[in-house]
Amino acid sequence: MTETISTEVGAERSAVLRGADGWLDTLQDWVRIPSVSADPEHRTDVAASAHFFADQLRARGFPEVEVLEDGPYLPAVLAHWPSGDPDAVRVVVYGHHDVQPADGEHRWTHPPFEPQIIDGVLHGRGASDDKGNIAMHLLGLDAHLAATGRTAPAVDLTMLVEGEEESGSPHIMELLERYRGRLAADLVVVSDTGIFGPRTPSVCIGMRGLVAGEIHVHGPDIDLHSGSFGGSVPNPIAELSRILAALHDDNRRIAVPGFYDGVIDPTETERAATAALPFDEQEWITGPAASRVAAGEAGWSTLERVGARPTAEINGIWGGYTGPGNKTIVPTDAYAKLTFRLVGRQDPATIMRQVTDYVQSIARPGVTVEIRWEGGGVAPLYVDTTHPATTATRKALGLAFDVPADDVLMTREGGSGPEAELADVIGAPLVFLGVMTDADQIHAPNESAPVSLLLKGCEAVAHLWRELADLGRAGLRQ
Repeated sequence: MTETISTEVGAERSAVLRGADGWLDTLQDWVRIPSVSADPEHRTDVAASAHFFADQLRARGFPEVEVLEDGPYLPAVLAHWPSGDPDAVRVVVYGHHDVQPADGEHRWTHPPFEPQIIDGVLHGRGASDDKGNIAMHLLGLDAHLAATGRTAPAVDLTMLVEGEEESGSPHIMELLERYRGRLAADLVVVSDTGIFGPRTPSVCIGMRGLVAGEIHVHGPDIDLHSGSFGGSVPNPIAELSRILAALHDDNRRIAVPGFYDGVIDPTETERAATAALPFDEQEWITGPAASRVAAGEAGWSTLERVGARPTAEINGIWGGYTGPGNKTIVPTDAYAKLTFRLVGRQDPATIMRQVTDYVQSIARPGVTVEIRWEGGGVAPLYVDTTHPATTATRKALGLAFDVPADDVLMTREGGSGPEAELADVIGAPLVFLGVMTDADQIHAPNESAPVSLLLKGCEAVAHLWRELADLGRAGLRQ
C-alpha cells in the first residue's frame, strides 16, 4: 500500500492506519464481485455481494445481521449494534452495494472487476460508488472502538445497505415500509456522496430528485423498403429525434409546460457562495468532464447547473438497423432512454405526467408514442445546514482532513438517490458523509478511488460517532 498520511496523529487516525492494509484487502475482495443490479445475469452476484458485506459486519462484532431477500427488492443488508447507553444517538447508515454496469470494457485501462492499487489509487467498479464509501464504516467503526476502548459503538448503530440503488431504487419504499419498525432513528447518515476536491473537504447539503423512463415510437408495423416507401410514410427514428430535440429550447431550458413550477432558485447568498468555490472550469472540462466546452441552461454557472438546476437528459437512443453495411429500410420502431433531475419542490409524479402530456401533444399523426416510466422516481432533498448533526459532520471531516470545521464547505450535488424517502419514512434529519470526487469517474470506465481519501473517510466515520455521542439525543434535538 502506498500511503502518505502522517502517523503524528490522534487515536482514531492511528487505528485507521493500523487496520488499513487488511481493510483494503477486504474492499478489493468486495469489488471483485460484479454486483450489477441492472443486469439480470448478475442477480446471483448481487446476492453474493450482500452476503459478503453481511459476513464482514458479523466479523466486526455486529450482533444482529440479516440479508433481506424476502421482497421484490434485490438482496439488501440490515444490521444493528446497540450501544448499551440509554442516551445514545440512534443512527441509521444508508448506502448501496450494487454497482453500475461496466460496459465498454475495452475502454477500461484496468479490468473493472479485477481491482488493483496503483500509485495509491484503487481501480475497479465500485471502488468509489458505493462500496468504497460503505466499506469506510467497517474500518471507521474499528477505529472508533479502538480509540475509545469501547466494546460497543457510542451510537446505537443500524446499517441499511440496499442492492438496487444503481437501478433507481425501484422498491425502496417496500423495503423501508417492511422494516420500518427496525429503522427507528434520530439521524440518517448517507454515505453515497462526495467532497468538492481532494484538498477541499465538503459536506453535501442537497441531492437532486430523479425520474427515468423509456420512450417508444412505433411507425409502420413492419420494416419497409426505403426505396419503395421512404418519404411517403412517417419514419419513427426521425419522429423520435424531433420529439427529443423539442425537450429543450434554444437556451437549453426545458420546454415542457409547467416543468419549472416547483423549482426553487438558489438565493443570492447561495449563488455568491457557489461562485466563491475554488472551481477551475477549464480544468474540470478537460479533466473529469472529458469534454471541450461547458454547456447548459443559459444564465447559470456550471456548478449551479450541476447542483441547483433541473435537467432533461437523453441517455441512449436506438432503432432500425445498426449492423455492418447498409440495410435500406424505414424501421418500425425507435427508442430512447430519458432521465430528469429534479430540484426544489418538483414532484416526480407531476413531472412524469407533464412530460407524458407534452410528448403526446407534439407527436404527429402516423406514429404511436408511449413513455414507460421506471418506478415512481425519487424526490429532491435538502439538508438543514444549521442542524447540530450537520455541524458534527463538518467537524468530523475537518478532523480527518486537518482543517477547521468552518473550512469544510457545504455544497450541493447533482446526483440522486432515495434520501427523501429515507428521511420521510424514518422521520429523522439526514446528513451526508462520503469522499467521492469528480475525478473518480463513477458510472464511467476506469472508476477509481484514492486510498488516502478512503482512509480519511474511515477516520471521519470514527470521529462522527464520538461527536454524536458527545451531543447525545438531547443535544441532537436542539
